[in-house]
Amino acid sequence: MKALVCVKRVIDYNVKPRVKADGTGVDLANVKMSMNPFDEIAVEEAIRLKEKGVVTEIVAVSVGPAKAQETLRTALAMGADRAILVQTDDEVEPLAVAKIVKGIADEEAPGLIITGKQAIDDDSNQVGQMVAALLGRPQGTFANEVAVEGDSVVVKREVDGGLETVKLALPAVVTTDLRLNEPRYASLPNIMKAKSKPLATKAPADYGVDTAPRLKTLKVSEPPVRSAGVKVADVDALVAKLKELGVA
Repeated sequence: MKALVCVKRVIDYNVKPRVKADGTGVDLANVKMSMNPFDEIAVEEAIRLKEKGVVTEIVAVSVGPAKAQETLRTALAMGADRAILVQTDDEVEPLAVAKIVKGIADEEAPGLIITGKQAIDDDSNQVGQMVAALLGRPQGTFANEVAVEGDSVVVKREVDGGLETVKLALPAVVTTDLRLNEPRYASLPNIMKAKSKPLATKAPADYGVDTAPRLKTLKVSEPPVRSAGVKVADVDALVAKLKELGVA
């Protein structure tokens, strides 16, 4: 079975984003970029399924600028077999990404499509669900545990207040949550090998997808600075202060 894994190049999760002075977006100049953490989990899960003999080939896919090749090389160094970059400098919205992934899936015919549940830059949490809808495939979102059983995949998914287990007929779409696994570090030999693994470059037009934005960002601003706390002498003073603030 072939697995298709979607990865995205985002601002490194250790970096505090800065808003542009004109409020038109986030400043990406000279900012460290890396693979979206949830997508790292997706790559790791595909590799583990391959190590179990369930998956035979892993294809990593990314939609973004030429520099997204670095992100795909990371996926290849972790253990993916080949990669496809759909290159565009546009800020591609989730629906356009989903349509591109559908086009790739139509060509590659993967038994399993694995994506991170969301990207940490736009937090949309939409691509996996949209891909499943466009392909007409069952979906298991927010996966906490994944197990392939014959022609089905059992997904234990995180829901409010607990876990829900669903059984999906393959081919299917799975989106990964934080507690599914801990991604491995790519070893130096694998990083060197990744340089020679095939990486194809495509364009959105190759899949008949128009990446023109449907949404317009009006303004981007940083969250308000949190006000300082107030110390009180005792419980009576605390109650009086809460009443003064209209909380109690």
